[in-house]
Amino acid sequence: MNDLTGKVALISGAARGIGGQAARRMAEAGASVVIGDVRDELGAATAAEIAKAGGRCSFVHLDVSTEDSWQAAIDHAVSTYGKLDILVNNAGVFFGKSIEEIEFEEWERLVSVNLTGVFLGTRLAAPALRESGAKSSKGSVIVNLSSIAGLVGSQLDPLYSMTKGGVTTFTKSTALYFGRRGDPIRVNSVHPGVIDTDMGAQTFQARANQTRSNDFEAAKAVGAASHALGRLGTADEIALGVVFLASDDASFMTGSSLVIDGGLTAA
Repeated sequence: MNDLTGKVALISGAARGIGGQAARRMAEAGASVVIGDVRDELGAATAAEIAKAGGRCSFVHLDVSTEDSWQAAIDHAVSTYGKLDILVNNAGVFFGKSIEEIEFEEWERLVSVNLTGVFLGTRLAAPALRESGAKSSKGSVIVNLSSIAGLVGSQLDPLYSMTKGGVTTFTKSTALYFGRRGDPIRVNSVHPGVIDTDMGAQTFQARANQTRSNDFEAAKAVGAASHALGRLGTADEIALGVVFLASDDASFMTGSSLVIDGGLTAA
């Protein structure tokens, strides 16, 4: 189950959090993993940790908002490991500001990472994914990290919700694009609930700021209680979903949205 032996994966924003844990889990499942991130020191440390544990992993600087950086990361994966089978568009940012509070420069940053980054990764990785997919009975894979905020509205950050909604529909559109062209590339999205990571902490702080309570722990408790399971999710729980979608076990899934949210959107 969830075997990635012989696969090569490139994960954006994988120095820490969900991306970092996905890199660990993919390496454990047998994949050669390239961690791409703008946090050079942390990304290199995560790659070294995975390699020390016996995995095949390397780090490359990746600014997802620029074509040259993406192309260099893809070239690194192919030149180092011989091909590219899996792309995980994980990099994302969150500001937790309303449409009236956010600065235009922050909006541009939100779009450049959360939307442009996914577009560029998909566009530039497509040739390598197509080539490797043609040599595999199950094809190659793109996994996009969206959010429950890409399925339902986010009061905390409607603009974050706007970008993640774009990722959700882009996933479906590209699944149709590749599939109907006959390209052996599957595209699916993952939709985490509130996860106990650095980005999760940003949402708690945003809630505390917007309610003017400045009580981080109370905001965190509200976040946990919003899930039917009554707790926050972990990065590992999301990473396991990413590994599943990246594996041949999900070979009949494309254009799908895998919701891992502890029941938050069930209400």
